[in-house]
Amino acid sequence: MPESSALPSGMYSLFLGALIVYLIAMYVVGFIAQRRVRNVEDFVLAGRRLPTSLATITIIATWFGAESLMTTADEVGNEGLRKAMLDPIGIAGCLFLAGLFVAAPMWRMGILTVPDFFFRRFGKTAEIMSSLIIVPSYFGWVAAQFFALAQLLDVFFGIPRDWGILAVATIGTGYTLLGGMWTITWTDAIQMSFILLGLLLLGHAILVHLGDGSIVEGVSVMQTEIDASRWRIADPPTFWRDTMVAISALAIGSLGNLPMQDLMQRIFSAKSDQVASRACLWAGAGYLLMGVLPVGTGMAAHLLLPRAEGELDGVVILVASKLLNPVLLLVFFLAIVSAVLSTIVSAVMAPSAVMAHNLVEPLWRKARSNPPTQNGLLQLQRVAIVLVTAASAWLAYRGEGAYELVQASYSMALVSLVVPFLVGLRFDNIPSLAAKLAMLFGITVWSLHMLLGWEVFFEPWLESYGVPLPHELAGTICSAVGFAIGWILGTAETTATDEVTD
Repeated sequence: MPESSALPSGMYSLFLGALIVYLIAMYVVGFIAQRRVRNVEDFVLAGRRLPTSLATITIIATWFGAESLMTTADEVGNEGLRKAMLDPIGIAGCLFLAGLFVAAPMWRMGILTVPDFFFRRFGKTAEIMSSLIIVPSYFGWVAAQFFALAQLLDVFFGIPRDWGILAVATIGTGYTLLGGMWTITWTDAIQMSFILLGLLLLGHAILVHLGDGSIVEGVSVMQTEIDASRWRIADPPTFWRDTMVAISALAIGSLGNLPMQDLMQRIFSAKSDQVASRACLWAGAGYLLMGVLPVGTGMAAHLLLPRAEGELDGVVILVASKLLNPVLLLVFFLAIVSAVLSTIVSAVMAPSAVMAHNLVEPLWRKARSNPPTQNGLLQLQRVAIVLVTAASAWLAYRGEGAYELVQASYSMALVSLVVPFLVGLRFDNIPSLAAKLAMLFGITVWSLHMLLGWEVFFEPWLESYGVPLPHELAGTICSAVGFAIGWILGTAETTATDEVTD
């Protein structure tokens, strides 16, 4: 056993053996699922045949990964409840909004990807622009999962992080190449059972530990002994800045995810519009309930780890290692692996579908006299998965903070796609210029602030005047302004053309 392993003496072989058996089982499922794949729709959308139960499970598994289970606990442990605004509160809000307003009309369009929606509503250029925004927006999200699971392998098995990232990227996406969305759906069902069991075990252990054997007393201890400042979203001295940051995080989580391919891919995979809506609503409730555990772990971190000093890191793993016996720790270890792997395969699949279907396939059709075969298109999807995996692994090697990677990934869609997506969903005959300017204005403002490291809109000047507007909200407002300008100019141009024609 490596000296750096955190496993109890004699447990190394058991944990490693359990992990190998688990991964073999995932590949077996992938090989079985491969038999159902006959065309791109089977590979990307599971043939549009998922019932409410499977659709709900795969929606939850899409997002309940490293950020939800591990990073959120660290962030909440360091800064309090305000760090839960993005995840799980914002993500759950996104699923409720999708179930109430978005899932049914999007499903009825019968499309394959989100850029297909932009093509139908705003034309070819809008399709390409949205594709170029969606594809790279997933790299940070996937990289965060690679980094987190590699960190777990380092803690438990002493595997160097660089080698861990390579192993996770190779193994975690390998079985996705087999059966596509069918593989993801079936493995999600298996993985969610481990996740739920692991959450229940850790939650029970935490409350029993805090309450000296009583769950009720443990809840009481959390209510009374956690410092009041940790429950606040905003502190009095910095009230407006903290409030705006919280609103920004909530908007990133709840609105920024609506036009994203991973959510829509699951919506399109449902067998009816009603199933799609119900699955989103059930998933929102389930995600919020599951998110209570990592948030609660973070809130109680200083009670559970009283000797911890400075920035907390790896709270969930530290608490689990302290409170669970080796057998239960093994179950929780598999729960973490399940959570991260389920998110990896989902997050890799989404941009790959967009890259292959909306960016490469049209060029392929133009370059060849004969249209590509279904087998050729399936191979194209698999090549795209490999490319997305490679780009995300490269970003993971850069070692950026997981929370920052995730937040940046979410905010790209918020500042550029949300406005044209939501308006285009409700109104027809909108000038294409409106969507183009909305995407251009929003992503330009966002990119400028990211490159200069400004968290607040034009930070060197406006913040000193008491305008602490997060750049994500500013980018979204600029996107709305661009949309309005494009609508006015496009409508005026159409009117002038009609008058000339008359």
